[in-house]
Amino acid sequence: MASVEGERYLVSMLGTEVAWVRNVRAAAGRAVLHHGRAEQVRLEEVSPERRAPVLKAYLQRAPGARAHVPVDKDAPIEDFEAIAEQTPVFRVLPAA
Repeated sequence: MASVEGERYLVSMLGTEVAWVRNVRAAAGRAVLHHGRAEQVRLEEVSPERRAPVLKAYLQRAPGARAHVPVDKDAPIEDFEAIAEQTPVFRVLPAA
């Protein structure tokens, strides 16, 4: 989970073909997050041109993800823009 400007985001560090990304897309964004308690949410996919700042914030926060993302956490934003297309990002919203 990454937080940018007060918004929460989930990032798929393993790319577009992982099961949870396919499941979220198939469920029209409906999901349940588990972090001590279950939270019903809607995940809204972020367009690739808006993902770079979230990806950078995510790598700053999630050291375990760094091995899976081909950009250094301190790289310029342009490097994150280059990988945005293959790295899904979802904004976490309250369930509708």
